[in-house]
Amino acid sequence: MPARLLPDGFGEGCAEFVLPGRRRFRNPLGPSEAEVRANMAGEASADAAVALPSDTDRSDVPLDLTAAAFFDVDNTMVQGASIIHFARGLAARKYLKTSDLVDFAWKQVKFRVTGKENSDDVAEGRERALSFVAGRSTAELARLGEEIFDEVIVDKIWPGTRALAQMHLDAGQQVWLVTATPVELAQVIAKRLGLTGALGTVAESEDGVFTGRLVGDILHGLGKAHAVRALAVREGLNLRRCTAYSDSYNDVPMLSLVGTAVAVNPDTDLRELAKTRGWEIRDFRTARKAAKIGVPTALAIGAVGGAVGAIAARRRDH
Repeated sequence: MPARLLPDGFGEGCAEFVLPGRRRFRNPLGPSEAEVRANMAGEASADAAVALPSDTDRSDVPLDLTAAAFFDVDNTMVQGASIIHFARGLAARKYLKTSDLVDFAWKQVKFRVTGKENSDDVAEGRERALSFVAGRSTAELARLGEEIFDEVIVDKIWPGTRALAQMHLDAGQQVWLVTATPVELAQVIAKRLGLTGALGTVAESEDGVFTGRLVGDILHGLGKAHAVRALAVREGLNLRRCTAYSDSYNDVPMLSLVGTAVAVNPDTDLRELAKTRGWEIRDFRTARKAAKIGVPTALAIGAVGGAVGAIAARRRDH
């Protein structure tokens, strides 16, 4: 059995592996180049997230300061791929050719069928995205994101997942999106949904203009886990009290980082892992399942418990 990278072995200066018999050892050569880029992407995403003030007004709800929920976007919060919806809006505005849109869509189809990211596809998609934003202003991308959300994405939100996010908000907890989508678009989605904010891919900019380079890499896989951990440090969150939601096996590092993991509309590999680890599974992809949007028992108990604790703390302070 080959060694495999553990989801909890990052961020400590070297890669950690597990061998048959569960004996662990650390790679003395340190993290790989990909892991370094993932770390940079996560740190940059967390920095970008806290740099923007939250517009969410929860003054009527006692705050639970050490708990938060983290939601993947594509096929978890949004039906389909948000970047495809964004590309559709760009094509309608003549920013992209129809052939580019078809190519984007084909790569998404391959990913959904195989459940695995193709490194060549990821690299090509990264280069295309960077060539598109290079020389454009960050304000322009944010404006386009707002327009396209209102035209296309708003109707693609999963009601069941949105209800789960609202549960955490009502418990006084922060709610963050975590996605490979450009952070400017991710922040638009979070703002429109009334969430705390978003962690997304950060493209380098100077004086409000994109340079055509990424900070680190696309935020996916280990990068998402780095971003969540970095944000937790900045916000004073207790990750054991946090919850993460995703549809993809690629997000296992993020799901493994928190106290409660929930598989939403899971792919085959994630569904099997969730069953093995005893994680909640929520599936909103059919009319029958979509009607069952009551919150999972364990989650509801945790959220209510956090809210009660916050109320008790507030009373003690007074």
